[in-house]
Amino acid sequence: MKHEHIIKNVLPGSIAEELEIEAGDKLLAINNCEIEDVFDYHFYVNDEELVLLIQKSDGEEWELEIEKDYEEDLGIEFEQGLMDEYRSCRNKCMFCFIDQMPKGMRDTLYFKDDDSRLSFLQGNYVTLTNMSDHDIERIVNYHLEPINISFHTMNPELRCKMLHNRFAGDALKKVERLYEGGIQMNGQIVLCKDINDGEELERSIRDMIKFIPYLQSVSVVPVGLTKHREGLYPLEPFQKEDAKQVLAVIHRWQEKLYKEYGIHFIHAGDEWYILAEEEIPEEERYDGYLQLENGVGMLRLLQNEFEEAYEDAKGDEIARKVSIATGVLAFPYIKKMADKLTGKYPNTEINVYSVQNNFFGELITVSGLITGQDLIAQLSGKELGERLLLPCNMFRSEEEVFLDDVTLSEVEETLQVHADIVKSSGRDFVEAIISEKDSN
Repeated sequence: MKHEHIIKNVLPGSIAEELEIEAGDKLLAINNCEIEDVFDYHFYVNDEELVLLIQKSDGEEWELEIEKDYEEDLGIEFEQGLMDEYRSCRNKCMFCFIDQMPKGMRDTLYFKDDDSRLSFLQGNYVTLTNMSDHDIERIVNYHLEPINISFHTMNPELRCKMLHNRFAGDALKKVERLYEGGIQMNGQIVLCKDINDGEELERSIRDMIKFIPYLQSVSVVPVGLTKHREGLYPLEPFQKEDAKQVLAVIHRWQEKLYKEYGIHFIHAGDEWYILAEEEIPEEERYDGYLQLENGVGMLRLLQNEFEEAYEDAKGDEIARKVSIATGVLAFPYIKKMADKLTGKYPNTEINVYSVQNNFFGELITVSGLITGQDLIAQLSGKELGERLLLPCNMFRSEEEVFLDDVTLSEVEETLQVHADIVKSSGRDFVEAIISEKDSN
């Protein structure tokens, strides 16, 4: 099969622009090697000397010789980010969040990816059930890392049950090959009550230890349960005492593994500490925040960044009135930071609102899954001041659109307030509140 990769965009000032490569051209080969997908492209394009075979829009073929620095980018973007079709998930996991979404949302939200190339490019987690031996060999040969793996359990039979895939247990053998190839990995376990917790969690941790140091970290996060679970596997939410037991297991293993390997390795998602009503660990316990995207250490990092920004803040007497909307999970921490900030800015009034997730159900407490309709319904009639601050994770990447397709402008128009999207750091939090930019 001949692979042709259509170029979508050429970055200004790039090597590709200098060579008069244009949008609509096709990349046919690099160094006489056909490019199957983004794995091949990233490997071959790193070389200092390249020969590109480009087909122009009129069918003419150009052979372009390039000398550049090692790993210097060519400045080419392709119509398909993976330079191939996306691989959808073949599993039907008992805890899959996509299966728990209501009907009628945009089509892209129902696509389940399980593509190792997205793991390498974007940090997505993959189950390995969709990866062929050819994929594994290319990852090892090209040394593409890190690869993020959804383990869930190291018990092969239980994994088949949880993923509803008879090959899910055998797929764990691919971790051995990645380990032998020296590929850095991170792992995750979505914990389901009375399924893969307790003794099964102990077993999983024991069995994953053998992959240290290439397996750098494993996060344990509680299953997210929406109110849309009709016809799905019956799962129960974790309670306070369950969370305490999970944390006891993780903390015991952290202490043991830190003594033996110098890393804590197994990490609890922030939700466990909220549910158990225990203090968030100190920064050192997170081994450099390897699992932030999984909600591991986000609150600790936010608090530490806020404290640094607070120490640097000069304070003033300017009158301000702003509001902040957040999820139930982060609300106590955001409220505490806002209250402290008024110590240096006494004429700044900050109203912090906790938005309950009625769209997905009250068990979903993270701000990243709050919809525009819930935000509007619960903030209507509230004191919002001059500006409403919203965390960036409420929105689609680089767009001002909520999960339910409500737009930021619709929120502003309905609530009659100017809204600012705030990045996730503690310093951005402080700067957004004390900002003096015109809100009219």
